[in-house]
Amino acid sequence: MTAGLVCTDIVKTYPGQQTPALGEPDGSGVSATMSKGEFFALLGPSGCGKTTLLRILGGFLEPERGTVLIDGVNVTGAPPYRRPTNTVFQSYALFPHMKLGANVAFGLQMAGIRRGERSRQVAQALSLVGLAGWEDRRVSELSGGQQQRAALARALINRPSVLLLDEPLGALDLRLRRQMQEELVTLKAETSTTFVHVTHDQEEACAVADRIAVMNHGRIVQVDTPLALYRAPRTSFVAEFLDVGTVFRGDVTCTAGVARLQAGDLTMQATAPEWATGAERLALVLPHDRISITLTGTARQTAAAGLSGTVERVMFTGTGFNVFVRVSSGIEVRAVVTDGALAGVAPGSAVELRWSPEDVIVVEDDTTPRH
Repeated sequence: MTAGLVCTDIVKTYPGQQTPALGEPDGSGVSATMSKGEFFALLGPSGCGKTTLLRILGGFLEPERGTVLIDGVNVTGAPPYRRPTNTVFQSYALFPHMKLGANVAFGLQMAGIRRGERSRQVAQALSLVGLAGWEDRRVSELSGGQQQRAALARALINRPSVLLLDEPLGALDLRLRRQMQEELVTLKAETSTTFVHVTHDQEEACAVADRIAVMNHGRIVQVDTPLALYRAPRTSFVAEFLDVGTVFRGDVTCTAGVARLQAGDLTMQATAPEWATGAERLALVLPHDRISITLTGTARQTAAAGLSGTVERVMFTGTGFNVFVRVSSGIEVRAVVTDGALAGVAPGSAVELRWSPEDVIVVEDDTTPRH
């Protein structure tokens, strides 16, 4: 696919800080390529550098080093108004003294587009976001979700090559946030615009993005599809941030395609990926949804691996249950089960956890120092 946005070797350090906000301490920078029309999410905890990268892409910050290309054109030194980009902020930044139509038309007016053409394009943009015929509504009359749609219409009306979304759904309640996630995906399908979406919400990123770049400490740790990130996280940080499963640490060796972990009395094994040589610092991840749970002494499901433990708490999630079990090694393991699989399991119950070694994931352990 054609590249829509490319950033290469981006480095940024804020005044008074020794550690770069973007880039490695050794001087290497952040690089990423987003295809034309792709919905690309920057995901990570607060302070990981995702908003800094977005502001550099939009021209609101200058990097110390690196380049930004949009549709093959180098825009690194260009200000925001000289780039084929628009940005939607969490605050929406609508003008309260203007009606909705005037808000959406503002960019066209600044570009000198005639009134009749402005009106036509405003009507088209409002229809795209489900606000057709609302030109004369006041901003104060709009709900949070409607204001978010209005901000999207204003950003899209100039037909930007790249639309930058800076946590625009963060102020919405859960129902509206999910509704807007669906509408963002629909908007992306109806335009050729490249979307770059900043969020710290894993569920939101997975709902809207074609690919996700997981960031930590000013660098991109892994770029992949949402499904691949959950099925094959590369590092323990990615696995823990996405809450893929319980991370087990210890001495891990790789022999004949099998990774074996030993931590005191605890032993586990998994299929070793091709990249794992055993020289890396490794950990094993037991996915929450790959565990079966039964009361001790009852019939067990056939499985090649397991642990005994005591249930500490059970939490209802709306679609199932999270069962937290303290195993003999002291680690708390979370199992995700359905109502029918709960089978009398309650806090204080002695239980057996079972899984298949094929479901255990081998990752690089990048969150704890080597002992």
